[in-house]
Amino acid sequence: MANPRVFISSTYYDLKHVRASMDIFIESLGYDTVLSEKGNIAYSPDMPLDESCYKEISSTDIFVLIVGGRYGSEASDGDRKNDKEFFERYESVTKKEFEEANKRDVPTYILIESSVYSEYQTYLRNKKNENISYAHVDSVNIFKFIEKILSLPRNNATKTFEKFSDIENWLREQWAGLFRELLQRMSEQKKFNELSDQVDGLKEINTTLKTYLESVMEVVSPEKSGEIIKAEHKRLGDLERIEKVKSSALGRFLYDEYKLSVDFIINEIIIAKSSIGFAKSIAKHTKVGSGSRNIVDIFEEHPDATDDLNELRELFGLNSLRRPPQKQSKTKGS
Repeated sequence: MANPRVFISSTYYDLKHVRASMDIFIESLGYDTVLSEKGNIAYSPDMPLDESCYKEISSTDIFVLIVGGRYGSEASDGDRKNDKEFFERYESVTKKEFEEANKRDVPTYILIESSVYSEYQTYLRNKKNENISYAHVDSVNIFKFIEKILSLPRNNATKTFEKFSDIENWLREQWAGLFRELLQRMSEQKKFNELSDQVDGLKEINTTLKTYLESVMEVVSPEKSGEIIKAEHKRLGDLERIEKVKSSALGRFLYDEYKLSVDFIINEIIIAKSSIGFAKSIAKHTKVGSGSRNIVDIFEEHPDATDDLNELRELFGLNSLRRPPQKQSKTKGS
């Protein structure tokens, strides 16, 4: 069985001891670390070194970002100018590694040095003041980077640290929680599969009982059995059609948007002479609120609406209706 692969992203020289400790810690859990200094990144000769790092992220299972006081080397697609000024903006390799992991939705854990995070709070209060000298960071881009991380809506679990034990304890808790969530999902899936099997079993039982009862009726009351069986078949067919209308895209839309009953929807489906006629009849019996859409416009602008209507008409053995001439949808500024 393949071990989980954990990609460690950070600047190297200021955090090399943290990276070495991370390597030991992660491998003690039975996971594989992906570190550039270990040589386990496959570098392609036909692309820049940092591009190979981004590519490697696609085959990892967990991404750990460590943010210290250095912003790091400029990405290969930048101007690669040396001696960047403190307030000069550019993209670093570490930042682009994080963005690649985020784009691929790799589970991500972010650790920020406490001294850097404290200065980030100072930066937030003095964004426009370029006369402040910061003691723990070498570029304003670190603060911009942290700001972007914290603004993300998800997959940005963040922890500050002063010593490596802070990192170790937090990651143990996080990954134990991740494992527990996986077990819960597996348990829920098992229950769902069991329930699905039970439903399938009940369907088979119902089919068998139906066959038995029809046979009994034909023996006990042959003169009435045909009529009773025919009536029951019709009733079951009607119930099945009702459920299909309720669960269809058009049926759910008409109920959610306009609160129409399934009986009313079915009647309109049956009596419709055209798709626009159907839409206009629906519109007459609905109150269009501020958030509701005009159903006539929907049928005129979206041919798929007529296709959905025809699928439901087919349930009742009715002919398909023609699509109306398509009208261009209304857009702002038109």
